Amino acid sequence: MNHWIIAPVLLPALIAAVIILAARYQVALQRVFSVASTLGLLGISTGLLIESMSGRIGVYELGNWPAPFGIVLVLDRLSATMITLTSALAVAVVLYAIGSGWDKRGHHFHALFQFQLMGILGAFLTGDAFNLFVFFEVLLIASYGLMIHGGGAVRLRAGVQYVLYNLLGSTLFLFALGTIYAVTGTLNMADLALRVAELPADDTAMIRVAAILLLLVFAVKAALIPLHFWLPATYAEAPAPIAALFAVMTKIGAYAIIRMYTLVFGPDVMVTADIIGPWLMPAAIVTLVIGMVGVLGATHLGRLAAFAAVGSMGTLLIAVALFTPQATTAALYYMIHSTLAGAALFLVVDMVRARRQSEDDAIASRPAIAQNGLIAAYFFATAIAMAGMPPLSGFLGKLLVMDAVRAHDLVWVIWAAILIGSLIAVVGFARAGSMVFWKVETQPEDATPDAGPGTPPAALPFVATGSLVAGIVALTVFAGPVTAFLSDTSAQIFDRQSYIAAVMETPRAIEAENLPLEGTKK
Repeated sequence: MNHWIIAPVLLPALIAAVIILAARYQVALQRVFSVASTLGLLGISTGLLIESMSGRIGVYELGNWPAPFGIVLVLDRLSATMITLTSALAVAVVLYAIGSGWDKRGHHFHALFQFQLMGILGAFLTGDAFNLFVFFEVLLIASYGLMIHGGGAVRLRAGVQYVLYNLLGSTLFLFALGTIYAVTGTLNMADLALRVAELPADDTAMIRVAAILLLLVFAVKAALIPLHFWLPATYAEAPAPIAALFAVMTKIGAYAIIRMYTLVFGPDVMVTADIIGPWLMPAAIVTLVIGMVGVLGATHLGRLAAFAAVGSMGTLLIAVALFTPQATTAALYYMIHSTLAGAALFLVVDMVRARRQSEDDAIASRPAIAQNGLIAAYFFATAIAMAGMPPLSGFLGKLLVMDAVRAHDLVWVIWAAILIGSLIAVVGFARAGSMVFWKVETQPEDATPDAGPGTPPAALPFVATGSLVAGIVALTVFAGPVTAFLSDTSAQIFDRQSYIAAVMETPRAIEAENLPLEGTKK
């Protein structure tokens, strides 16, 4: 049993406790612990990603209790990819928070940040549906505090809305889990896959209800129409480092849909085969359209970035809704791209706010800001990526999605939505960039660019944002190897029997007898 599998969950939890108990009033020491923890997470996650490339699914049994009686964490290519992506994003975010001074604007930033990482990484690794709920709550509780970090009436109002929507989602999640347990008697995902497949045809009404409730829960997390209303205000008003980290939180909803609706309620499971895809695809298309129209109509940079996140989730979920290996490969590539691009865009927006009076982010002509040229370059790079223009990874990701839907009945509708949506996004981003960075108000010749009262003097924010832009470029340059790995990941996702065998078998007994992992123990 590989004990490194639990390290991404334990490390941030322990560091958060240490920060609260030993460094509560020492910001410098908190920063040291937080940076060391996130760098350690990145190293551990990278090691686990390399290990997952062997194709073997790793299982960690808490307390040495085998599934389905005990809690298990499962490491496969999908979970390894997501924890590595999250850890890489966390490093950039914590560096930006330190360099910009955001971590000093309120209490307990670094402790809450570590607890949120614990929840996110635990959600990606857990092999149990109830513990998926538990980790959801851990990350949400931490995000509640981070959302209102720095104070302000507008931020508090957006935070209350965020809390209410997610409490509704949590309540539905509990109802769904209770229904599933009442029907199957288990919440372990691998065991659920076995029991749902064995349900008699005349006893499926309750499990179908539970599957729909779960989909609604994950739709709330993924900001899918019509459950997206919480996202624009929340992301636009959240502190910039938190909004950047939130870029991966919506992906948890997409991840959960992929995991649960390929493993437990898969397309080949007759009980639920006809209730997921037909509803998910139209909602994803509308989400894409609404997001891109929001980009065009936004009057503030924060709202523009938030609606761009909504639109990217629509594109991602179009690929997810097909539930095929090819489409899942496209979805995973676009998931990585949109996480990096969305996070970078939120950080660029904060750079503009910090250099204007009163953190103004209106899309309007203002005096030139400090470092205007470099920030403009960052903005247009992220805009090109988010809009899906060549040559960056957004263009490649949308091509992969469009290629994956060629055999779908709504192919022309999907293609039109993606292409027209990209055109609308280009116009929206071009308008915003021109107004903010090029059409600046003239100043007297002896005046210097107004850097604003909150301008961070350090170069660290530029390094953090630049690392995300570099990640987008690397994803473009190495698109071939990345898609090859993600293709293997998709094949593993749809190989339900291998996942079930790895979790439900007893690895200790297999190693003792020197037998391969074959079959499924019932």
